[in-house]
Amino acid sequence: MLPTVAVVGRPNVGKSTLFNRLTKSRDALVADLPGLTRDRHYGRARSGDRVFFVVDTGGFEPVAASGILHEMAKQTRQAIAESDVVVFLVDGRSGLTPQDSTIANLLRKAGRPVIVAVNKAEGLPAERTVAEFHELGLGDPVAISAEHGENVCTMIDAALDAIPPGESHSDERHMETSGDPERPDTIKVAVVGRPNVGKSTLVNTLLGEERVIAFDEPGTTRDAIYVDFERVGQRYTLIDTAGLRRRGKVFEAVEKFSVIKTLQAIEDAHVAVLLLDAQHAITEQDAHLAGHVLEAGRAVVVGINKWDGVGREQREQVKRDLERKMGFLDFAQQHFISARDGQGVGALLLSVNAAFAAAMARLPTPRLTRTLQAAVLHQQPPRAGLVRPKLRYAHQGGVNPPLVVIHGTALHHVPDTYRRYLEHFFTDAFQLRGTPLRIAFKASVNPYAASGGRR
Repeated sequence: MLPTVAVVGRPNVGKSTLFNRLTKSRDALVADLPGLTRDRHYGRARSGDRVFFVVDTGGFEPVAASGILHEMAKQTRQAIAESDVVVFLVDGRSGLTPQDSTIANLLRKAGRPVIVAVNKAEGLPAERTVAEFHELGLGDPVAISAEHGENVCTMIDAALDAIPPGESHSDERHMETSGDPERPDTIKVAVVGRPNVGKSTLVNTLLGEERVIAFDEPGTTRDAIYVDFERVGQRYTLIDTAGLRRRGKVFEAVEKFSVIKTLQAIEDAHVAVLLLDAQHAITEQDAHLAGHVLEAGRAVVVGINKWDGVGREQREQVKRDLERKMGFLDFAQQHFISARDGQGVGALLLSVNAAFAAAMARLPTPRLTRTLQAAVLHQQPPRAGLVRPKLRYAHQGGVNPPLVVIHGTALHHVPDTYRRYLEHFFTDAFQLRGTPLRIAFKASVNPYAASGGRR
């Protein structure tokens, strides 16, 4: 197993910046705002020829008795328990604080090797910057700059060297898999929806543990959290995302970051689970978010959560709203679930598998052409003046979503209504449940057009 390095510290000392530096990514949100990271965030990192997992954690408030800070502290304690070594990040410009001392006392009791990394040390004398942090009694502090990369390699090598031989507490489910990019082994599933619809609860139910914070407060999740797990031999990466509000209600800078991360997660996923709240009416924002998923061309499964908490009249209203406001997602399977109790969650995951299979389906050229001919025979494209478009043959141009390229003449005259007819016809013919299908037209070029058609 690969070793696991947990990065802990009080808020705004640069933990996410260090995480991004180690993973050579921008996966963790970074801004000059305390409390930006709330959940555990895993990444794969490398130092020379040594590969390891690094865990970003929220600002550690060990004495928080309740509320979101208490939940964040639970996540950090879990990260420490899972780790092989802890990088305790402190702020060299702020100096030693009472909160640093409290965290140091807790780390001593955890029984893990600890490296004290004094961050933001760029431009400062190293000996003077680290001097007061010897008081923590956790060994020799190392002066680094996570933002500029100064001394980070030395620090992480010291952390990896501190792991006792043969020990590793890492969990293999966090390992990423690589395979054929056209047909990956791991299904990436983004759970998206408005704030407080139960996205984190659904992720925790699928995992069977409290992996991400599920709190009865809108906006609890701010980052896009990637979590790997396996069920019945199939590997998944669940992506818990921040709830998207209407643009006019996104006031905080943190929420603006969260919107970007959610949209990036949709682009990165193979399948999006669009989670709706049965206890509240389906809103314009739900449809707007569904439009983002559709625009990205992602396979979709619709989950209507909190179904156990509504009566018959409300259930009928929800079904009518789905048909009226979400009609453009008619290709997606719908599931009425309770994420808290696990009701219907297993069936939802089966639909995720089916949607992924449809998104990655291989469509043979002969069958595509026969299906095109059947579609034209059933309904020809309308004339544009004296011209009627000719649709001759089709082949597949891509996957996720499936792209069908149709060749012929005068195809620029094909109206959008006929394009949608073809999309539905191909979807039904190939039984592509759960994924949108795109049509692209490629008109034949007359090589004699420039000479007026003369040879």
